[in-house]
Amino acid sequence: MKNKSNNKVLIWSIIVALGGFLFGFDTAVISGVEEQIQNLFQLTPFWHGFTISSALIGTVIGALVAGEPADKYGRKPILFIIAGLYVITAVGSAHAGNIGEFIFYRFLGGIGVGASSVVAPMYIAEISPASIRGRMTAMFQINVISGILIAYISNFLLRDVGAEPWRWMLGVAGIPAILYFLFLFIIPESPRFLIKIGEVAKAKLILEKIETTSIDQEIEEIKHSMEKSSNGNQRLFSKIYLKPITIAFLVAMFNQFSGINAILYYAPRIFESSGLTNADSMFQSILVGLMMGVFTIIGMFLIDKVGRKKLLITGSIGMSICLGLVARTFYLQDFSGSGLLALLLIYIMFFGFSTGAVIWVLIAEIFPNSVRGKGQSLGSFTHWFFAALITFLFPVVVKISPFGVGHAFLFFSIMMVIQAIVVWKYFPETKGRTLEELSENL
Repeated sequence: MKNKSNNKVLIWSIIVALGGFLFGFDTAVISGVEEQIQNLFQLTPFWHGFTISSALIGTVIGALVAGEPADKYGRKPILFIIAGLYVITAVGSAHAGNIGEFIFYRFLGGIGVGASSVVAPMYIAEISPASIRGRMTAMFQINVISGILIAYISNFLLRDVGAEPWRWMLGVAGIPAILYFLFLFIIPESPRFLIKIGEVAKAKLILEKIETTSIDQEIEEIKHSMEKSSNGNQRLFSKIYLKPITIAFLVAMFNQFSGINAILYYAPRIFESSGLTNADSMFQSILVGLMMGVFTIIGMFLIDKVGRKKLLITGSIGMSICLGLVARTFYLQDFSGSGLLALLLIYIMFFGFSTGAVIWVLIAEIFPNSVRGKGQSLGSFTHWFFAALITFLFPVVVKISPFGVGHAFLFFSIMMVIQAIVVWKYFPETKGRTLEELSENL
């Protein structure tokens, strides 16, 4: 009975996490087209950075606004809107006739990505039993990584197709976007949202499919948690929520200060700067995506056993060392052998099983039911704000100085040392505890 219940949770989680696949594809596909776009529209470093970060500006807005309607209208309707935005951006950006149209459609897609990073992990966390919640919520990140890897492979295979390969690279995302929209008809609404709006009978029917014991007790605990927070304060920015707010902000900020988006968005260009051809650079980007996928899956299996905190600390230390050595490589301009690729692959290994696997799980766990949508929005907004900032500034910093790439990687290395200390001193462990228990303690 338990396995059958877990299978339903797994199927629903995979379907919702497909939004993460499109999130990852959208994030990484731009790495294969950014140089073609720059040359085609003759962009300055400023406009180049702005164009590539336009999707990330959309993610900031999508993350900021998605939480409240998800709390008001439900998780499922917002997921349908997100799927629609993915379809529009794939078709629109592939047919863009000028840089303005390209930026507009990338911006719309960014709104979908930002909203997906709020609603999908929140939904998965709410339908998953505590014993498997980490693994199920990490499914979102697994799909993000899968999207990144498929984008790199797709870019490599389509690099010589037609007169303007970038249009094919962007447009192919329309296929999984349409499938995502159709699969969403299969999933139910979140039982915790249904309890929140008074639809207890409907919520019980869903919980009976995913829980094996104490369903009535669980419903009472959820109702008690909601009543307690409702009687207290439903405004996110109040003193009682200071700790979860701080944790969400820090884990999201440090995720980007690891430098991951700078590497994902500009991977081919980073490899080209070490003397590789464009084709070789795209192929090495595939290795980066493959390594991330493997070790994020490993992180998914470890997260409910080892815990969130230990994974974050171990990953931070490993990433800091690798990033420092990458900075040294660019300062010395020593690109002999495959040292740069090896360092970036080891860095991706540490990122994958630590912050890559943990970020969306932790943010989805730490807020109480009454403000979970708003809290998830805050964490996602923080993530995408710093993602946009770093993606915009990276080509500018690289252009300013011959050692610009080295400066950027040194900064990322220092930030990972700080993250390890902050997680050790301040972050709680959340593994194996129900969302209502965490709500009481945090």
